[in-house]
Amino acid sequence: MNQLVSIVIPCLNEGNYIDSCIRSVINSDYTKDSLMVFISDGGSTDNTLDIVKGYVKNHSFIHLLNNENKTTPYALNLGIEQSADADVIIILGAHAEIYPDYISQCIKRLNSDSSIGCVGGVLENISEDEKTKAISLAMSSLFGVGNAHFRTGSYEGYVDTVAFGAYRNNVFKHCGNFDTELTRNQDDEFNYRITKAGYKIFLSKDIRSRYFVRSSFTKLFKQYFQYGYWKVYVNRKHQTVTTFRQLIPSCMVLFLVFGIFISMVWETTRPYFYLVSLLYLFLSFVSALIKSRRPLEVHKIMSAFFILHMAYGIGYLKGVIDFVILNRVNSNKFVKLTR
Repeated sequence: MNQLVSIVIPCLNEGNYIDSCIRSVINSDYTKDSLMVFISDGGSTDNTLDIVKGYVKNHSFIHLLNNENKTTPYALNLGIEQSADADVIIILGAHAEIYPDYISQCIKRLNSDSSIGCVGGVLENISEDEKTKAISLAMSSLFGVGNAHFRTGSYEGYVDTVAFGAYRNNVFKHCGNFDTELTRNQDDEFNYRITKAGYKIFLSKDIRSRYFVRSSFTKLFKQYFQYGYWKVYVNRKHQTVTTFRQLIPSCMVLFLVFGIFISMVWETTRPYFYLVSLLYLFLSFVSALIKSRRPLEVHKIMSAFFILHMAYGIGYLKGVIDFVILNRVNSNKFVKLTR
């Protein structure tokens, strides 16, 4: 007998993406008699609700939930509460599409080891046009996102976090639900909590999904600024730096700011500043060249690298000021999502 699987999809004004997301679930090879889908809508004002209601009308396993609190963690928790009978709960983004064997591969991996509390796979970053292709290539590069293996696909094994994870239901019963104070990083924070509780997280290359990246450099900057900003809140909450890679972008920002100033004041330091800056540009160029041999595209990928690093670093430093130095509980200024 198949295990009962629940898929929770938060959404808000996702009319351009929700249709393909739901269709990918419907086209999965997992039996629909053992599947529930909960779409938590935060008050969409575009055609999202019309699309979802059409699927609800024609598929009994698809359900629409009203997320009055609008933000992602509330949407996730709302779906989790409706999934009490499920054996496995999968968190899926409205900008994602799963491969046909995604669910069955998740179940296979979970059943292979009882110590695994969550499994996830590799994201295939998808661009909608040539303008955003550079963003998708940068986000799949080790230089761009560090050892975020679910983005680069360079590793299979135990990790500290995954995207669109499939969780055993008892993980939520043991560790609680997603933190509603977090607009971003709620999955990273939750995954940190479950690993502290003794559960393992496994990344499998056989579990595959497609993810549509941000459509502009401006939106990419806002997205990664929020990632950096809310990561500090997670660190303060748990009284630790959860991963080393999160510190690198903020160190880069500090180097640029203070390096420019110091090299202007003390001329002897100028060659060292130039050397490190040139090293960054060289690594950026080589990494971009690995992804593309088209000169214009290489330039755009390098620009995407710089935006990823600067946005996260600036956001992280802003978070340090707000959450550590000023000891603020929360900041509504950066709650708005960036789609």
